[in-house]
Parts: sequence; C-alpha cells; structure tokens
Amino acid sequence: MRVGCMGELLVEIMRDRVDVPLGVPGVFLGPYPSGAPAIFADCLARLGEEVFFVGAVGNDDFGFLILERLRRDGVDTSGIKILEGYTTGVAFVTYFSDGSRKFIYHISRAASGQIFPEDVREEDFAKLDVLHVMGSTMLINENCRASYEKAMSIVERHGKRISFDPNFRPELLGKDRARELFLPILRKSFVVFPTEEELAVLTGEENFDRACEKVLAEGPEIIAVKQGKRGSTVVTKEGKWSVPAFQVEEVDPTGAGDCYCAGFLAALSWGMKMEEAARFANAVGALAVTQKGPMEGAPTREEVEAFLRRHS
Repeated sequence: MRVGCMGELLVEIMRDRVDVPLGVPGVFLGPYPSGAPAIFADCLARLGEEVFFVGAVGNDDFGFLILERLRRDGVDTSGIKILEGYTTGVAFVTYFSDGSRKFIYHISRAASGQIFPEDVREEDFAKLDVLHVMGSTMLINENCRASYEKAMSIVERHGKRISFDPNFRPELLGKDRARELFLPILRKSFVVFPTEEELAVLTGEENFDRACEKVLAEGPEIIAVKQGKRGSTVVTKEGKWSVPAFQVEEVDPTGAGDCYCAGFLAALSWGMKMEEAARFANAVGALAVTQKGPMEGAPTREEVEAFLRRHS
C-alpha cells in the first residue's frame, strides 16, 4: 500500500511537568519532530508501508531535525520543500491532570503553512493507493485547503481511496466552520477516524450510535472511533466492535491518535478483519504513548506483534 499525506511539519516543545500553564515562566522540553500528518506518516512508514509526504520546513535546524527523522524511518520526503525566508513551524504544549492539553501554534505564517496547489503534482498523487486527509491541515489557511482539495480530486479521478482523520483543533477553527469544511471530505472517504467529540462536531448529534448512523449515511464504509484510555470502537453497516485499550504507563499522549490511524490502515492493507485491525491499532497507539515526544514511541510491525503476544 502506498499512502500519501500532506500537511504541517512542526517541532513540539512541551512543559516538563503537568499542570503548568503556558503563560507562566517555566521549563520546556524539546524540540521533538511533530505535526499530526508527520506523526501519522512516520508511524505508517515504521510499520512497513510506503508513505509519500508533501509539506514544507524552514532552512533551519528544526526543519533538518524533522527531515532527518522522516527519512530515517522510510518516508518519501521528495515532496517536502525547504524554504528560505520562513521558519519551521512550532507547537508549544502543556498537559493537565484531567488529560486535557493546551497548544500555542506557530503554523499558518511559518513554513508549515506554505503548501500550495502547485505542490500537488498529478504524477505523485496518481500513484497512491490511499490519500490520508488530516483535518488540522485543512484548518491552517486557504492555500492548504486548496492543496488538499486538488489532491482529493486527483485521487478520486484515478479511482483511489481517501481516509480521513478530522483531527479537529478548536484553537484553529470553530465547530460550525469545521463541520462545513469536513462534511464534503467525509462523503469522499472510505474510512473516518474521529474521536467521540469529533463525531458530535461532524453530526451535531451527542448520542454515539445515532452519530455513527449519520456518518455512515454520508458514505464512509468504516468508522474507527478513537476513545483514548477506553480503546476504540469500529462501526460499519455490518456491525460494531468495541475493543478495550491496553494498559501501559503513559508518558506522552500526543500522537497516539495519529499512530492509531496508521496502525488501522496498515492492518486493513494486510487483510485483517475489523476487530483484529482495531486491536492492532490500539496496540500501536498504546506503544506510542510510552515515550516522551510525539514520534518517539512509534513502533515497528515486529514490536507491535511482540507486544500483542505478551498481551494475548
């Protein structure tokens, strides 16, 4: 399977302790290579799939850090630009005891936001089996949205498939505007990866089962709902499978959902059934949170299989 992804390439700089607001002096850790699409791409490549990425970094040490990581793990970075005059994107993040996070982003005016339709080449996207669309990228600015729209058009025209992670960021856009932007993508997708909150944003429906019915009625074949410490639930027109999470010591939750998506898509490409794919993806997400840094815990296929044997 060859999967394409596009979007924000960032470094993440995080508080060293929980419950320290971003607005007070204190200690930060990092930089760690990050950006939701980049975390997904890196994890999928580590699992053994072919991954092509379109994005931009600045001509600086943060950008080189990201590029080195992606290349080392096997991502095709030929679609990534190194820009003069722009700095690499940065996200500052702090965690709280209730499990919530707060971000300050430097994206839209950084290199991260300098993705344009001319960067989306027909010859690159026609070769994909799946285009993985990240909602966070669609929310950055108009040129990023237009770039993804062009990519989706190419993929559809060549009879290939689209997967969609809403990855809603309230810091970037309100719920009503997000629903307006995301519904057309939902209708094009064969699999969608929302959280329960994102299900409500997409459908305006708080009841889980009714929200899933609404999503399936829009066209997707599979809904894989990320539920954090409770695991995940996969819903299709044929059935519903709730798969519990694995108990691990959580060090850094950022990127767990992106890694879950990578694990689920990889499992589907290997022919796994829904419940088996969800269990594999849960394991990928669990391993992802065991190290500090959004990409640092992303496992290989062999590491996931060894983890599953220990928990069988």
